[in-house]
Order: sequence, then C-alpha cells, then structure tokens
Amino acid sequence: MSQGRMRTSPRSKASEPGGGVAERVTHIPDIISLVKDGYRDLRPAERRVADVVLDDVEAAIAASNGELARRAGVSEPTVTRFCRAIGCEGVRDFKLRLAQSLVVGALYLGKPGTDAGHQAPELPYWSAVFGEAHRAIQETERQLDPAELQKAADLIAGARQIAVFGLGGSASALAQETQYRLFRYGVAVSAHCDPYVMRMTASTLKPRDVVIAISATGRTREVVEAVEIARQYRAAAICVTAPDTDLARACDVRLTVAVPEFPDTLKPTALRFAFLTLIDLMATATGYKLGGSARETLRRIKYNVQIRRAGKEMEPLGD
Repeated sequence: MSQGRMRTSPRSKASEPGGGVAERVTHIPDIISLVKDGYRDLRPAERRVADVVLDDVEAAIAASNGELARRAGVSEPTVTRFCRAIGCEGVRDFKLRLAQSLVVGALYLGKPGTDAGHQAPELPYWSAVFGEAHRAIQETERQLDPAELQKAADLIAGARQIAVFGLGGSASALAQETQYRLFRYGVAVSAHCDPYVMRMTASTLKPRDVVIAISATGRTREVVEAVEIARQYRAAAICVTAPDTDLARACDVRLTVAVPEFPDTLKPTALRFAFLTLIDLMATATGYKLGGSARETLRRIKYNVQIRRAGKEMEPLGD
C-alpha cells in the first residue's frame, strides 16, 4: 500500500493533440475502497479505527477526532496515523475525501438485507426482480405514445441505412440488440458503441438515413452530440430514452419511458425491461410496415439456418 500523500486539484488544463487546450477533471480517490483494500497493511490499532469508519461512514464523517478515538478504543494520535497511513494529510483531509466517496456510495454501504425492501424470507430478490420487470413493462405500455411508435417504424422502413448509437454497459448492449432485431427484416443497420466512431458515422449520414439513439438518462453528452451531427446533415433521429431530456429534445421521434428504480443495489436496473420492450415494439412495427419483404427476408434466414441443423419451425430465429 502506498504511504505517499495524495494531492488532487479539482480541474487542470491539458494540451490536446491538435494544439488546443482541453479541460481535464482530476480523479478524486475513492477513500472507502482505499481503506478496504489497505486494511491488511494497517497496524492493529489502526484497523480498529478502520472498523469504526466502515461500520458507519456517515457517523464517522460527523464525529470529532476524539469521538472516533473513543469508539475505536485508541488514542487520538492513532486516528491521525490511520488517516496518514491511507494517504491523507490528516483527519480533516480524510473526512473530506470520505464525504466525497459517500456522495455516490451511500446506497451501496448498507448491510445485507437492509435495502431489499421485500420480505420473502428465503429469496428476497425474487419479488424484487420479477416485480420490477412487470412494473417496467406496465409503465412502458402506459406511457408510450403509439403515434410516435408508428413514426419510428415509418422512418426505419423507408431508410437507406440505420445507425444505432449507445454507450455504457446497458445502452451499448441495447444498441446491439436493436441491430439484431432489425437486420432480420432486411434493414441495413449497424450498431456503434465507441464515441469517436459514433461521431464519424454521424458525419457520413445523409437524408433518408436514420439514427436510433439509446440512453437511460438522456444526458450522455457523446450520444447527444452524435445525434446533433447526424441531424446537421439532415438524417432523422429516433431516441429510446427518458422523457424531457437533452436526447429527447434532440430527436425527431421520441420513444420515452420513466421507470423509478427500487433502491435495491444488488438488483439490475428495471429500465432494461422497459427499453427492451420499446425496441421489440419498434422492430415489430417496422416488420409490419415492410410487410412481404420482411417476411421473405425472415424466410431466407430460417431456411438457411434450419437446413444446417434439426429444429422445430417455431424455435427462436437464428438462435
């Protein structure tokens, strides 16, 4: 474990390759992880301080040096040594960094069972996952504007090509899923999850091309900017996102849904089910719009897949 002091400044300037100056945000160390990862390297008395801090982070932030020492059963200088051992300048610096870590980490520091919210004694996650999935689909059905869905299908069915944009662990997978749903109807579609490739792709688009942009928050700057570039060249844009967001405002057609998340940190986000439903509806509406040409493409795929292996007619297509 490093014993050096950590110094950070909120922002600094860095030169870009082209000679310009870019604003760079300096990383703020996650002090909670530093305490956990460096626990074995601490002296026994310092470990007692670490135990007190990790047991109740909010209380540790509010406590005085003397109070922390009393709770840990150590001297006040030991608390100071603990703070320096994990790379802080002292108690005050440690508490500042601890508060910064807590800004995004409070929900994840609860003890097991304190945030499940469901009382099934053997499988507390059962109701959480199924219940949230059901609710997400119901909210999608309630909130989705059928007229917007039909506009999306019309644009996709008449497009020369489709580019799907999505960043991050969820949206990138959903972008790929959108490609898989649409190419089966004979639509020329490609998914892009790299921000630079998205900008480059958007720059090549023309009228009759369509962008489908996916973002859970609707605030992902790289996605919004790529959409704005595409529209600059008169491509149309469809979004799958939250309502009243930057992305929604940037697009021609808005497939939006808001699904409040239940505060169970171990459960995957329920919004995925809502977005998958939106994507399935959009793809199916496109298939109906294309009609015979979509059915012929599906027939070709099924024929060339099934002649290579035994299978039933109604098995998933191309699985």
